[in-house]
Amino acid sequence: MDKVIGVQEAVSKISDGDVVMVGGFLAVGGPNKIIDYIVENTDLKELTLICNDTAFIDKGVGKMVEKKQFKKIIASHIGTNRETGRQMNEGETEVQLVPQGTLAERVRAAGYGLGGILTKTGIGIKEIEEGKQKITVQGEEYLLEEPLKADVAIINARYADKFGNLKFEGSTVNFNNIMAFAADTVIVEADEVVEIGELDPNDVVTPGILVDFIVDGGAL
Repeated sequence: MDKVIGVQEAVSKISDGDVVMVGGFLAVGGPNKIIDYIVENTDLKELTLICNDTAFIDKGVGKMVEKKQFKKIIASHIGTNRETGRQMNEGETEVQLVPQGTLAERVRAAGYGLGGILTKTGIGIKEIEEGKQKITVQGEEYLLEEPLKADVAIINARYADKFGNLKFEGSTVNFNNIMAFAADTVIVEADEVVEIGELDPNDVVTPGILVDFIVDGGAL
């Protein structure tokens, strides 16, 4: 089964108002060519972003922030993109800051069908506790953090075979793998696309059953 499609068709799977997960860590291991296409060729708007960070103004998902394509951003870090902070402070974009470990586990919870996670992170901090349920386990108090699920996940991999089995290099796996479990539609930007059977099964981190569409990043 060949899941490779053009970038225009892939981006057409995203609609205004969608919740979109984007892999990467400060744009490292991010689907940066798909992001560039979205910025340069679409007027997508009112999106909700779930991402570790908002990268930089001129790189990665930060370009979409600059174009004001998000109504809400859920991330663990925005300090490298002053435009995100400006939009937050001016009330132009809702920004929800989530501790990095909590963010990762909330995404994982959605992908694995869990009702949420229990964490001590944020206990005693009014801004974090607000609106959240506290649960006591064996005499210890925890916050219940609910799952984070997306309509579309846009992720990156070093290699993908045409079925969608993915291989990463080093730290570029970052959030890409867990996000593949937590979205209704998963679009992969692969640096290189290979034939089915060319990847060593021992190197496959994300199984192709999770992937819906592949964009050949090497051809862009």
